Amino acid sequence: MNSPGKPSVLFVYYTHTQQSLRVAEAMAGVLRERGCDVTLAGIEFTDPHYSRKFGRFPFRHAVFDLLTVLPAQTRRATGQISIPDAAREGDYDLVCFGSPTWFFTTNMPLRSYLKSAEAGKVLAGKPFAAYVVCRRYWSINLKEVRKLATAQGGAYADGTKFQFAGGQVRSLLSLLSYFGKGEMRERSLGMKIPPTNLKPDFAGQAQEFANKLADSLDGALAAAGGMSTSDQTTNLANGEPKAQQRTAHE
Repeated sequence: MNSPGKPSVLFVYYTHTQQSLRVAEAMAGVLRERGCDVTLAGIEFTDPHYSRKFGRFPFRHAVFDLLTVLPAQTRRATGQISIPDAAREGDYDLVCFGSPTWFFTTNMPLRSYLKSAEAGKVLAGKPFAAYVVCRRYWSINLKEVRKLATAQGGAYADGTKFQFAGGQVRSLLSLLSYFGKGEMRERSLGMKIPPTNLKPDFAGQAQEFANKLADSLDGALAAAGGMSTSDQTTNLANGEPKAQQRTAHE
């Protein structure tokens, strides 16, 4: 339950390897220090077509298990998910979405939430931000999240990315190796590979982004005396125009 007088922030995220959660926790720590009530709500991927494979880590067969969602991802389909009570409804001052990229775009679990009636209840008239945890193609993912959340009545405030180390080929080998073994390895297919997942300095980046959101949130709430809800939302959504321009390009 939100505390009277405190800005309230909801994180809605999907994660398979806990990377999106790690970012949410780092950001939540900053926002709580800044006086916000913060709620974390993890989406569960329960679709019977995929849950047997995605319900375990590491994968039994990394490449083949991942490929099972490729046709649905190509169609930008939705699937069955479990939505925490906190993400079903609520009067939040800011909603922040976090998730990995799957096959170039937003993953099915988060897309399914963003197209749900529950998301409409949470987002209607509210500002939202987003972050992407990925190897590549963060901008495509972020643009889809922005489009879907805006269609549900939200107002885009800001977005950022947390990108893994390595080039296109080596970072892919690293991630597949991690998916299949559940641990970091130095080599794959005879090739030296970089560490995968979040870089060691991700916490600093997460804290910086959270402080930007808190600054905008503080400004919007401080100026909210006598404003309508729509005016307050517009104020926060316009708080970081330069950041919005940066996220338009990878």
